Formats: sequence, C-alpha cells, structure tokens
Amino acid sequence: MEPAELERWRAAGRIAAEARELGAREAKPGVGRRELADRIEAYIRSRGAEPAFPSNISRNEEAAHFTPDPEDAVTLEEGDLVKIDVGAHLDGALADTAMTVEVGGGKRYENLVRAAVEGLEAGIAEVRAGVPVDRISRAIEGAVHRYGLKPVRNLTGHSIERYLLHAGKSIPNVAGMSAETLDEGEIIAIEPFATNGVGEIRNGPFGNILRFRRDPGPEAAELRPYFERFRTLPFALRYIPEAAGREKVRRARKYLQSYPVFVESGEGYVAQAEHTVRVLRDGAEVLTRRPGPP
Repeated sequence: MEPAELERWRAAGRIAAEARELGAREAKPGVGRRELADRIEAYIRSRGAEPAFPSNISRNEEAAHFTPDPEDAVTLEEGDLVKIDVGAHLDGALADTAMTVEVGGGKRYENLVRAAVEGLEAGIAEVRAGVPVDRISRAIEGAVHRYGLKPVRNLTGHSIERYLLHAGKSIPNVAGMSAETLDEGEIIAIEPFATNGVGEIRNGPFGNILRFRRDPGPEAAELRPYFERFRTLPFALRYIPEAAGREKVRRARKYLQSYPVFVESGEGYVAQAEHTVRVLRDGAEVLTRRPGPP
C-alpha cells in the first residue's frame, strides 16, 4: 500500500473512532434514534469523510443492521443496551467500528459489554501475518465464555477492501469455522458479539439499509445519480433529502439489496465491540482505537 493510500485508511479509522465515541456519549434517555444516527453521520461528513454505511443503532435483542428510517420517532429509553456501529470512508478507504452502551449509565449489562470488549482484545492479540484465522476465533470464543456468556456463532468479522466492506474473508467468533490465514497488509474488521441468549441470530424484519446490487444502467436512468453516489456501499433513504428521490429508490427494488435486522434467536440481549485493523508481519495496527474527544 502506497503511503498516501495508507494514510487515507488511517484517517478513515480516526474519523470512525471519533464518530463512535460521539454516538456513545449522545446515546441518552429521550434521544431519538433518527437524531442520534444523524448526529453521527453529520460528524463524519464534517471531518471530510462519508459514512461507509448507515449508522446502526441496534437495541437489546437486536444484534445489528437497524438504522432509522426518515420518519422514525422512537427515542432511547433508560436501560436500553445499544450497539453503536459506525463506518467512515475516504475515497473508498473504509473503517468499521462499534461499541455497546447501556443508556442511562446503568451496570445491569456490564458483563455483556465487558465480554464483547475482552473478546475483541483477545482476537486482536492473535493478529499477525500468516496466523490461522481460527486462532483469532478461538481467542474470542474463550474470552466470551469466561463470562458465562455465548459468542454469536453466525455473525463474523470480515476482510475489507477499497469500496468493499465485506471483501470475502470471514473472521468467525467461534472456533472451527475457518481454514484461512491472514495476509500481511490486509485490512480486517474483528467484531465479537456476546449474548445471554442462545448464541445465534435470525433474520428479523427487513430494515432500512439498502445497497445497489448492480448498475441500473440506461433502463433506469433516473437512478443513476444515486448509484454513482453510493456505488457498492450500503445507504439509507435518510441520505436522500428530496421526497421524490426517496420514492424513486423505494420503487427500484429489483436493483437493490435490503438488509434484515439481525435478532438474537432466543431473544437474549447482545453486546458488540469492533475494530478495524491492518495485519502486520508481527502484529496488528488498530486503525480505530479510542481517540480524544472530537
């Protein structure tokens, strides 16, 4: 990776980390989900980047993939266990990061939050070029089990490439699911999910995250500006200010993928922690470590 390109990845990581911390601080009782997502994404844009995907504000038994729609009026409640999962990109250099907060500052789910964080740190500690992915998975699983909780077995981390958030290589949160190894210089997201449920997720209702499956081409020229804006990255109707444009996209389902909300199969609560890291010969460069306050 050329120095200028590497600096873009590092800068995207810093911006995503700042946005994550902002979201965690602003997740307070009475704050609207739509308001919180908008604040996070406005901050990313104010730093010269774009959201890599719509901010996920998933609560309680929702593990991932909830983002508010343009009319969402639901507010956070004290005791909600909220996953703040955010991404930023600079010219396609992507960073993906997450943390979990209990709204109102309570400690009821402290073990869930700690299990996810310690699973993340245990996984990162195993990262280096040539290491089997399964060693990372085994470390995550062991850390979560030490809290008497379960990792979510059918959610995984992933490799990342330019403009491609899920680039093909998975980083499972339980052992025995991967025969791959890590390559020097590749970018990966490690994201343990810990739960007091059964340790699996199911597809809930289709949410508000969309992605173009393919170029709509001349047969749907009215969609071209949106395809050129979002390319292969996920987006939300919140990103389209004009009502007519939102309606055009709503009608274009054959060109779009819609992401379901992931819900814990046993209705258990879920905590998530995630960093984007660069694989080095003898370790990992964590691109989304906690920064100072934005």
